[in-house]
Amino acid sequence: MPVRITLDVMLAKRKLRSKDVAEKIGISETQFSLLRNGKVKGVRFDTLSRLCLVLDCKPGDILDYDINLADLKAAEE
Repeated sequence: MPVRITLDVMLAKRKLRSKDVAEKIGISETQFSLLRNGKVKGVRFDTLSRLCLVLDCKPGDILDYDINLADLKAAEE
């Protein structure tokens, strides 16, 4: 998947624990762990918004993109 979650980097920069952030944004530790490890297929905008508020960042600070031309081919099919 070309979109990667880089929450671990931001958590380290902010010196925050996953457990604390999950509690502040209103999701379970399990769901936060799945998100952090890129095991989810999507994230709700309201969850992303709360993450950015708690981490004092922008979406681009916790999301990264690797170019994958195969994605265009899959969209054409």
